[in-house]
Amino acid sequence: MDVQPQISTVNCSVARALAVVGERWTLLIVREAFDGVRRFGDFRARLGIASNLLAARLDALVETGVMRRVPYREPGDRQRYEYQLTERGIDLRPVLIALLQWGDKHLADSQGPSVIVRHRTDPGQAACEEPVRLVLQCVGGHTPLPPHAVWRSPGPGAHLIEPA
Repeated sequence: MDVQPQISTVNCSVARALAVVGERWTLLIVREAFDGVRRFGDFRARLGIASNLLAARLDALVETGVMRRVPYREPGDRQRYEYQLTERGIDLRPVLIALLQWGDKHLADSQGPSVIVRHRTDPGQAACEEPVRLVLQCVGGHTPLPPHAVWRSPGPGAHLIEPA
């Protein structure tokens, strides 16, 4: 039997990503940011999260480049900050949609999902508004890819562990 070398997890991108967004509140903050929430008090009110926990999560999102702080000042008030998604944060959209699809399939209430993500067309185009779904596709254009047709192979940064 031909045994493939094992890929070391020492530099695993999944582990690195989870170090940034793997804590429960983090992706919920990102979800709210996609819905237009920008201010600390609005995040706190929408999520019901403790202020100290929210502050720590927002700090971590800024530190890792998922969000940026943008100063603002209401008339007669002190300077405060809004939190905006960066390109790195915007790139998390498919991750949230994938989690939503999985949750809808396996964990939704008997009445169905609480949220449906829909396609918003550009102004001046015919309205689409159809539900959005993620589909695995290879660079060659083959889609959809069933689970058995997808596997991990060593990439250029892989550290291989030879079989004993």
